[in-house]
Amino acid sequence: MTSSITSCLALQRAIRPIARTALLVGAMVTTASALASQQTAPVAIAIHGGAGTLSAADLTDDLKAAYLGKMTEALRTGHNLLLSGGSSVDAVVATVEVLEQSPLFNAGIGAVMTFDGKHELDASLMSGADLQAGAVSGVTSVASPIRLAHAVMLQSPHVMLAGPGAEGFARSIGMPAVDNTSFTTPQRAEQLQRAKVRMNARMNARTDARTDLEQLLPPHKWGTVGAVALDRDGNLAAATSTGGMTAKRWGRIGDSPIIGAGTFADNRSCAVSATGHGEYFIRYNVAADICARVRYRQVTIGEAAHQVLFDELLPAGGTGGVIVIDPRGDIVMPFNTPGMYRGAIDTDGSLQLGIFSDSDPQH
Repeated sequence: MTSSITSCLALQRAIRPIARTALLVGAMVTTASALASQQTAPVAIAIHGGAGTLSAADLTDDLKAAYLGKMTEALRTGHNLLLSGGSSVDAVVATVEVLEQSPLFNAGIGAVMTFDGKHELDASLMSGADLQAGAVSGVTSVASPIRLAHAVMLQSPHVMLAGPGAEGFARSIGMPAVDNTSFTTPQRAEQLQRAKVRMNARMNARTDARTDLEQLLPPHKWGTVGAVALDRDGNLAAATSTGGMTAKRWGRIGDSPIIGAGTFADNRSCAVSATGHGEYFIRYNVAADICARVRYRQVTIGEAAHQVLFDELLPAGGTGGVIVIDPRGDIVMPFNTPGMYRGAIDTDGSLQLGIFSDSDPQH
C-alpha cells in the first residue's frame, strides 16, 4: 500500500511541471493570438470640412494647400490614435478638435457670426458600440464644443445640453471659459457685414423669410467639420461640430448637434457625419436614414448615401454631403454641392484628400 502511494506521489510530481508548461504555452499562444489580432484588425478614418465650397476659381494655390495641410494633420492625429489602440470615440473627438482650432473651417476658431455679431457653436458625438451620445448647442464660451459634447456623453445623464446650461455644465467639470471674440477672424466679420447688407436689401424689398434664408448666404455657407472612424475593436463613432449659418438669428439650431440628423453611429450599420443645409437634414433625418437603409435594406453605404442625398434630399431642395464608414472600414464621401472638403485614411493606410469633384483626389 505504502509503495502504491509513493508511486502515485512520484507520478504527480512528474506531471505537474508538464501541466504547468502546457498551461504556460497555451497562455502564450492565446496572448500572441490576441496581439496578432489587434495588430491586424483594420482601422480607418474619414473627415469633412464642410460642403457647398467656394468656387475653384476663388481657391488660390496657397489657400488650397492650407486646407489640404490641415485636413492631413487632422486625419493623421486620429489615425495615429487608432493605430495605437485608441477608441473610435477618442479618435473622432481628437480629429474634430484639430479642425475646430483652425480658422479655415466653420467650427471653433473661425466659426461664422450670428446676426448680432456673436458666435454660437454646436457639436455632437455618437458611439456605435452602445449608442451613447452627447451634444451641445448654442455655446458661446467653450474652446472645444466637441470636447464638451464628449463630456456630456461621459459625465452627465443627458444627451444634449444647450446655451447657458451647457456652459454651466462645462464650468462644473473644470472646463475654463474663453471669450467669445476668441473665435472671430477678420474674414468672418467681413462675411457677416456682406450678409447683413444683402439682408437689409431684401427686407426693403419685402421678400418672404424663407426666400431670404435661401438666397442671402455666400456660396460656402454650409461650413461644418466632422469625422467618422473604425477602431481595432470593430467599434464605429461619428462626430460633428459647427458654427452654424452666417447671420443666423433667434437661436437657430441646425442639424450638427442633432443625433440622427447630422451625426449617427451604430456598429450594426455605419457611422455618418453630415454637412449641408441643416433644416433639410433635420427634416429628412439624414444620418440615421442612411444607417437604417444599410441595416434593414442590406444595401451598401454607397447606395444608401446616394439614395438619401440625391433621391430624397436634392429634389426637395436640400444640399450638402456626408462621410460614411461601415464595420469593414469601407468609406464613402458623396455630396450634391459643387464641392466638399474631405479626406480619409483607409484600412490599407492610404491617404486621400479632395475638395471639388470625385475626379480631383489629392494623395
